[in-house]
Amino acid sequence: MDKAKKVFVGMSGGVDSSVAAWRLKEQGYDVVGVFIKVWHPDFLVCNWEEERLDAMRVAAHLDIPFLTCDAEKDYRDEVAKYFISEYIAGHTPNPDVMCNKYVKFGAFMRFAKEKGADFIATGHYARRIDNAENKPSLYRGLDENKDQSYFLWSLTNEQLEYTLLPIGDTKKEIIRQEAEKADLPTATKKDSQGVCFLGHIDIPEFISHYVDLKEGDVLNDGGEVIGKHKGAMVYTLGQRHGFTINTNDQNREVYYVQSKDVANNTITVSEHRPEFKSSHDLLLQNIVVREDVKVGDKLSAQTRYRQTPFLVEVKSLTGTEIILKITEASTEAVASGQSCVLYKDELCLGGGIVI
Repeated sequence: MDKAKKVFVGMSGGVDSSVAAWRLKEQGYDVVGVFIKVWHPDFLVCNWEEERLDAMRVAAHLDIPFLTCDAEKDYRDEVAKYFISEYIAGHTPNPDVMCNKYVKFGAFMRFAKEKGADFIATGHYARRIDNAENKPSLYRGLDENKDQSYFLWSLTNEQLEYTLLPIGDTKKEIIRQEAEKADLPTATKKDSQGVCFLGHIDIPEFISHYVDLKEGDVLNDGGEVIGKHKGAMVYTLGQRHGFTINTNDQNREVYYVQSKDVANNTITVSEHRPEFKSSHDLLLQNIVVREDVKVGDKLSAQTRYRQTPFLVEVKSLTGTEIILKITEASTEAVASGQSCVLYKDELCLGGGIVI
């Protein structure tokens, strides 16, 4: 690539984005560090000022310009409101995916373009690899324990063309070593737990600020009341904590949420982890498919971060939705609202929202 290009690097104040900026400068790019300021609710403490200061220190150490992108409105309207409304609807949201879609590759990308940047870059553990025709594709990060391609499925081809992923070809321990060698101020800083309230919140407590959560009954498979929960909408399929069972048996089996009825404010649990069997169909909507995918293709799918992928076959494909047939004997069930990401080996093809 042309190394004279201007790159705006999203700098969170962590070591990964710090090394991303350092690497790009070493490669000859004209690098500008940018801290992305997001919304957080007044009732929660967020240390964004400290994170911004760390990012600023790194920018000063690298002798690069430093800017702040105000993405509060985008985060509030497209991520936080989505997060709340999905729970109200009885779904399980994936706010990290929406933060990437609407903030890092939305508001930040617009900010960069308006100021003349040729690319944006982030510290995600994923790889952009260009083919012979210079068409970029998204691949898993080389570090299997850190791969974040799952959270980037919604990137369009146009967004990917405008994006650099400088650290995806390296394992985390090497990134730490590079940070120390470059004497970056964030070299020994612990990894962040996510964006402000999303990384640390108690979901029932958070949702209760916006919705009147009511305690309800926990039912067994036979419909008998066996416990209490905090409000049906805040539970997800397969969850095994956050509700009480009426028993003094300390050695009882773990109970998993099998289903929830938001209208009647009940959840049903059993001692079996919910599963989808072979030939079960998954319907995905709001899809993004960057690569050539056709009916009959056999692919790998992933419905949560760090999940072992399972095998699927494409049953139908339109411009707005995909139907996948699960071809494994069984796999863990997935709640509506979650992301299903499709892969062919290491290549991330795209994905969609489970309906």
